[in-house]
Amino acid sequence: MMQNEGMYVDELLKEMTLKEKVSMIHGSGLFRTEGIERLGIPPLITSDGPMGVRNEFEDASWKTIGNSDDFVTYLPSNTALAATFNRELAYEAGKVLGCEARGRGKDVILAPGINIQRSPLCGRNFEYMSEDPKLIEEIVVPFIQGIQENDVAACVKHFAANNQEIERLWVDTYMDERTLREIYLPGFYAAISKGNSYTLMGAYNRLFGEHCSESKYLLTKVLREEWGYDGTVISDWGAVHNTKNAAESSLDIEMSVTDNFNEYFMADPLIKAVENGEISEEHIDKKVKNILRLMYRLKMIGSKKEERMSGTYNTPKHHEVVLNTAREAIVLLKNEEKRLPIKTTGLKKIAVIGHNAEKVHANGGGSSEIKALYEISPLMGIKKLLGGNVKVEYAKGYYVPEKKDHSELNWQEASLLSHDEAIINTAESVDQKMKERMEEIKRQQKLLREEAVALAKKVDEVIIVGGLNHDYDCEGWDRSDLLLPYAQEELINAVLEVNANAVIVMITGAPVSYQAFVNKAKAILWTSYIGMEGGTALAEVLFGQVNPSGKLPMTIPKSLNDSPAHVYGEYGTKESVTYKEGLLVGYRYFDTKEVEPEFCFGHGLSYTTFECKDLLVSVDELTNENDLRVSLSMSVKNTGDIYGGETIQVYIKDMESSLIRPVHELKEFKKVFLAPSKEETICFELHKEAFSFYDDTKSCFVVEPGKFIIEIASSSRDVSLQGEITIENSYTYTLSKP
Repeated sequence: MMQNEGMYVDELLKEMTLKEKVSMIHGSGLFRTEGIERLGIPPLITSDGPMGVRNEFEDASWKTIGNSDDFVTYLPSNTALAATFNRELAYEAGKVLGCEARGRGKDVILAPGINIQRSPLCGRNFEYMSEDPKLIEEIVVPFIQGIQENDVAACVKHFAANNQEIERLWVDTYMDERTLREIYLPGFYAAISKGNSYTLMGAYNRLFGEHCSESKYLLTKVLREEWGYDGTVISDWGAVHNTKNAAESSLDIEMSVTDNFNEYFMADPLIKAVENGEISEEHIDKKVKNILRLMYRLKMIGSKKEERMSGTYNTPKHHEVVLNTAREAIVLLKNEEKRLPIKTTGLKKIAVIGHNAEKVHANGGGSSEIKALYEISPLMGIKKLLGGNVKVEYAKGYYVPEKKDHSELNWQEASLLSHDEAIINTAESVDQKMKERMEEIKRQQKLLREEAVALAKKVDEVIIVGGLNHDYDCEGWDRSDLLLPYAQEELINAVLEVNANAVIVMITGAPVSYQAFVNKAKAILWTSYIGMEGGTALAEVLFGQVNPSGKLPMTIPKSLNDSPAHVYGEYGTKESVTYKEGLLVGYRYFDTKEVEPEFCFGHGLSYTTFECKDLLVSVDELTNENDLRVSLSMSVKNTGDIYGGETIQVYIKDMESSLIRPVHELKEFKKVFLAPSKEETICFELHKEAFSFYDDTKSCFVVEPGKFIIEIASSSRDVSLQGEITIENSYTYTLSKP
């Protein structure tokens, strides 16, 4: 007879004491809860993070154990994954992460991160996928499915509106409900309704006055009641602030960063509150049942324990997935005069310039840091590919102060030194010692720049590899502006003056300013942090062994003053922040307000060319099903002379809306790879969700009758085909668990 999940969980719960129940709903180690040995209930073991399974720490301290058994596969960041616009790669990457988490003995992997990239300044943007909710939905679902095939729970995070690191534990976020429902919640809904994410992490920040990890609005009203979520909700580490609020919300597990585990809000203080009659034990029972249900689904308990997958890590197959993903995550931003790919025929000597050319990034960024088994730097990747017949000379180009250089400073001073040398140099409060340090930094920058320029004059090709690192793209820290650090603008311009053909590579987890050199450089490539094989993939793209097919998952503005969060909204150190830009996030703002970005959302060039033609559109209104079906087909042809991939993007423009809407919104996409002269028919099917908006006066999503334009595009700004449809009927719906 098949064991019933609900009955099994209920029977276990009956056997538990109050103390045992409470031991399961808070951390009893930095990354685990308490098990109940007498009932055969193991502890629940978690681990960061989105780019690989984090190294092992001591149970009750942040001291690393330091053995050699926790080196792992280093995966591309979530931003890089989204840049592939490839659902299949998202699934394969998820499988790798899940398999390695299980292989390391973990039950929950604290990934993926899907918060909206609202501002380019957010230090954790590299951990998140996109500014666009549709792209997030389509990438997060297969990623979660891949993870959970391995009997490991994904933990989608951070629910919700966690869009800045400044004052992240206390900032109170406000926006209208329509913005929340259309922009900030859809990715989470897709993660649980389609991806079936077994766990979800509450955010640090407050929303509408409530801390998100204690929020009755978010966790109870929306997540449990509206969406019908029966998974496990875990707090971010240190995100709980009140025993009663946490206990009476739909939070299941409180985790934190300190070792006083019995003093956590949902530990001994909760037991005391129950015994005093202040809090009902029924709240605890609900939490424990959710945890037991999770354990049952992961085969940690129940009749299928012996069938649980064991996982593994650091396999050649895993590394191959990372390489394939990295190849498609690289975005060609600019390529005048067909500067790329670099021809290897007759090539004798090249210069590789820039600290990021030999920098490895796996060991930084905050909770996403890992111990990578290896990491191929751009410099190594280039040398590997070219071999011994081409002389590759390296110049650091710019000086990056080591963190130990700041040991005499407090963290505020160190962060200023790292982020804006000019401010430090002119600030009245800076003492003589700091000024002397700044003079030394400037001297080092000048020497390295001169060395790089001298090298650039005497080689056949120049590749500059710059951008950011995890001193900038880092948890707990936001940038103050979009400027490149470490005097990189001066370096790039100086090199371009002596070698106008120099190729620029930017490694960044978020937008930076290209204004100082974008009109001078002929070729610019962008990548986020693309994993342990990143240098291999980059070299393949640079020298034409791989045709780039990545697309920007975010808008790169010309200046910070062009970003909607900073034009209309609020951002930073205020006690409360209002998202006054509303729906106009990312390209929705730039395209609606006709503000020219540096590089638009969805942009990405190829070494070949593509043509879309023969768009056919049909509408079938399924009034008996409260739905509609809009069928699209078109022909896509590779009109160039090499094999390549293109992402066909479908945007919808509502021509007759009763409420103001963005000029258009991404509603579908498909990536296709074609040989030269080959042609393929691409089909899409759109339903009511693609045409709807949230009407907060009716508390539901609405499709209004009227005209809609279907746009077929290669980016939000490059529309090649249009079709017009008319919807005759209206449709309404709410989000609920399928």
